[in-house]
Amino acid sequence: VVEAYKQGLRPAVGYELNPWLLCLSNYRAWKAGYGGKVSFLKKDLWKVNFADCYNVIVFLAPSVVTAKLLAELPDEARVVAGRFPFPSWTPTSTLGQGLEQVWAYDMKEVRRVAQSGAEG
Repeated sequence: VVEAYKQGLRPAVGYELNPWLLCLSNYRAWKAGYGGKVSFLKKDLWKVNFADCYNVIVFLAPSVVTAKLLAELPDEARVVAGRFPFPSWTPTSTLGQGLEQVWAYDMKEVRRVAQSGAEG
């Protein structure tokens, strides 16, 4: 979330139910000088509507979150996945290696490829 903020993405909000991880996230943001600039909220991800989100960073197994992202994100959205790439999506870019690798997906392209695969 802090890195998203550094890259100019606003608002920069993280959702977490685990109170320890929530506290740690807020502490690390504050320690890095971003307290008050980024937000970490205790909220159930499944109750958050992504219809107005254009940049989403996930650290969840794709099987858990794929349907929600496809159903709610606008075509202009970008999804960045850490640790767990989406096996049926083609990334528009990747960065890093090993545990630090991330995959970026543009939803318009994800849907276009899925649609052409369904037609073919």
